[in-house]
Amino acid sequence: MGGGSRDARPPAHRPRGERLSMTRTDADGALDEALALVRPASAGEGGGSGGHRATAWQRARETAALAGTTVRARSHRVALADALGEVLTTSLDALGDLPSFDTSAMDGWAVAGPGPWMIRPGDGILAGGTGEAPTAPLADGEAVRIATGARIPADTTAVIRSEHARESGSRLHATRPVSTGQDIRPRGQECRSGDPLLPAGSLVTPAVLGLAAAAGYDELVTRPRPRVEILVLGDELLTSGRPHDGLIRDALSPMLGPWLTRIGAEVLSTCRLGDDPAGAEALFQAVTGSTADLIVTTGGTASGPVDHVRPVLERAGAELLVDGVAVRPGHPMLLARLGDRADGRHLVGLPGNPLAAVSGLLTLAEPLVRALAGRRQRSRYAVPVQGDVPGHPYDTRLVPVLLTDEHAVPLRYNGPAMLRGVAAADALAVVPPHGARSEQELEIIDLPWAAGGCFT
Repeated sequence: MGGGSRDARPPAHRPRGERLSMTRTDADGALDEALALVRPASAGEGGGSGGHRATAWQRARETAALAGTTVRARSHRVALADALGEVLTTSLDALGDLPSFDTSAMDGWAVAGPGPWMIRPGDGILAGGTGEAPTAPLADGEAVRIATGARIPADTTAVIRSEHARESGSRLHATRPVSTGQDIRPRGQECRSGDPLLPAGSLVTPAVLGLAAAAGYDELVTRPRPRVEILVLGDELLTSGRPHDGLIRDALSPMLGPWLTRIGAEVLSTCRLGDDPAGAEALFQAVTGSTADLIVTTGGTASGPVDHVRPVLERAGAELLVDGVAVRPGHPMLLARLGDRADGRHLVGLPGNPLAAVSGLLTLAEPLVRALAGRRQRSRYAVPVQGDVPGHPYDTRLVPVLLTDEHAVPLRYNGPAMLRGVAAADALAVVPPHGARSEQELEIIDLPWAAGGCFT
């Protein structure tokens, strides 16, 4: 399965991402242009079974991202602890000077004037300390012990680190030259009141939470995570125990919720529906009645007698934005808009085979969820592949790989129904039609739990 660190990423291959800066009007126009290229063809035009032409893989991803940018943005005010992973909808501005007073950058001695210095009696100045004596101005030639982060007394010349000072009775001597202002963090060094700290559109990471807390914020104004409902279709699925008698375990319900959460969604529920008419009616009621921003279905996207997704979407008056993708596995996937653009309700139909469903997640669901959440799309980068990789005659292939310091190493067990390969993978490699030769650079799609995690 290849060697090397699972967290290795060749930095030379990874460009910096760019923020999505389109206005909603720009995005509407861009989506119209994209849809003109991916509209289903009539049966007379050919282009595949069912009378539709499969969309090129990269075009499908772009269409999904553009669909999300046309949605009317919402915002809410949340406590810091609840803002992680969301996107700022207003700029983060300094509420005051930071730091708000001159502080010591080190444990040591605050001194005034040239040395040696007389040591002021007492316990010194501690961070957060109160009282008159510790903060009284220093007289020329005086020194007082001080802790990191403590307020600097008035008239202090410098702070001498503990390891650079020597006590001799009641006097303090420096063991190396002392410069004015050394190891003093002056008021407003990081920012002044009203300074912009971060622009709107910034992702709230753990570091952003720390900055906001340091600046005095208790709440942030952010874009809510898109709300998602998952509908798993099929009569052959077991929820426990071993497969038997033609029945198989439901591998998608345990996987899809955590995966969607990791890419920035709020999963409201996961429900199972049958393939019978009652299941089709329940699917219709969900499509027409759900208040979720996104419905994700699994299975039922082909054209068989119990594949209800397309007939239900037609009955509901949905608009198919992507109807089949030229990718393996996962070509029957689809993306539909439910209602008008501004309302922003969508459905992503994933194939029922597990790795094909993963392909659909990465092709349609992830770009859409990121756009709905106001997050930038993942940066695109390429890595040389180790060994030849077979390709499909016409379609893109997505192949699980391990990433070493130098290569993307393809993994076995990459059939549409297999999860063994992707479970061991760092990423999927994008293999063009007809395959790739050893050392050819292939685009890489990181899996959300690999390096970069959920904060990219």
